Amino acid sequence: MNSRSFRPAVAQEPARRGGAGRPLGRRALLGSLAVIALRGTLLTGLSAALAVAGGVLPVGSGPLGAAVAAPPKGERVLRLGAIPDQKPERLNRLYPLVASELSRQLGVQVKYVPVVDYAAAVSAFRTGDLDVVWFGGLTGVQARLQKPGSRVLAQRDIDAQFHSIFIASTKSGIKPFFQQSGLKVLKGRRFTFGSESSTSSRLMPQLFLQQAGVKLTDFAGAPGFSGSHDATIALVSSGAYEAGVVNEQVWRSSLLDGRAKRNRVIAIWRSPGYPDYHWLAQGNLDARFGKGFTARLQKAILSWRPSDPEQKQILSLFGAQQFTTAQASDYAPIEKVGRQIGKIR
Repeated sequence: MNSRSFRPAVAQEPARRGGAGRPLGRRALLGSLAVIALRGTLLTGLSAALAVAGGVLPVGSGPLGAAVAAPPKGERVLRLGAIPDQKPERLNRLYPLVASELSRQLGVQVKYVPVVDYAAAVSAFRTGDLDVVWFGGLTGVQARLQKPGSRVLAQRDIDAQFHSIFIASTKSGIKPFFQQSGLKVLKGRRFTFGSESSTSSRLMPQLFLQQAGVKLTDFAGAPGFSGSHDATIALVSSGAYEAGVVNEQVWRSSLLDGRAKRNRVIAIWRSPGYPDYHWLAQGNLDARFGKGFTARLQKAILSWRPSDPEQKQILSLFGAQQFTTAQASDYAPIEKVGRQIGKIR
């Protein structure tokens, strides 16, 4: 069962046939092919449009929106989700690897289901369309409060003390500073957050700005909401906004792979630490997959190490060395700030 060659079988769709079990005739077959081609063209265009808008098409044949429809009753499929905090290309590299590794370790089919935005991830967890989700601090608290019985499984080794990085375009003339009070330099500047529901690029940065005496109305025009950390870096690099804020892990990886170029964008301030990302699981997994399944799922995630080639790739994309245990009480500070600024009611 633990062999890396194991992959749970997925039923194949039987060949299509005409009425009364007869094979499709040549004319009907050509008609069907034409319909399939048209559907493919429409989906390609739809996918491109969503990519421009920062959205993601769900994997498989499900409808657009928060997630694909639930599998048929009785089918044991663990549906994995994540907030879309980076470009779809990176997410589509990481989470199928996670699904494959969990499938190997747990012996069940695991399916990655992309969502279009942060709010969709929370909604899909609330409705039960997603079973286990990689949430940020704020979205995880929102999802847990809406789904009593859900369980925090793990966080990365970097999440207990996570940091935001305020960045600025080199064209802006803004220089790095070390004191939080230096955030006052952002008054009168064009500024963008990331997603409206992001812990590291909206919730905590707004708190830090308030503590420094900077109100949202102090910016040059309404602040932007880019939707993701990658988008914020691109917007600030281009000069569309003079400054913005991203999470430290994405900032570091962007410098390493060249997405962020120091001659265009620089870090100006690193925030104090706070708890952030974590895995959250539905409370009914033991009932659906068997007694002890939730504990096995948690143990599998906690077992990942860089010494294993596949797990090393996963950890590298997560920007971590390993995952550690976490509990709901760890995110009490996030819930408190969320209520203060009206993101949790």
